[in-house]
Amino acid sequence: MKLNHRYDDFVEHVCELLEPLGTVRPKRMFGGWCIYVDEIPTGLIQGDTLWFKVDDGNRADYEAAGVGPFKPFPDKEMVMSYWQVPESVMDDRRAMVDWGRRAYEAAVRSAVKPKRKRVRRK
Repeated sequence: MKLNHRYDDFVEHVCELLEPLGTVRPKRMFGGWCIYVDEIPTGLIQGDTLWFKVDDGNRADYEAAGVGPFKPFPDKEMVMSYWQVPESVMDDRRAMVDWGRRAYEAAVRSAVKPKRKRVRRK
């Protein structure tokens, strides 16, 4: 895959590392990239930093590594459910696939929303 944008080497590298998980595709998003695995948004790249999808199933790993959530606006309190991937993971191909798999699983869980029952009003 050859990309013609700023950070293309990093984005391409991340996509190649995640290929064992399925079909990996980057898509430009708000000045960064969204990384899709089998059409499920699993990661974000902003600058030269990778962020993976996090939920209750994998958050403890990120907390133990001392990394935090993505803040799209530094001057606001808003955070997203994507957390920075630790450097130690970025440097280890096997760990990257493992953390990527758990991020994909978190993304799948977040995509499955329970249907709310509609309350009929009389």
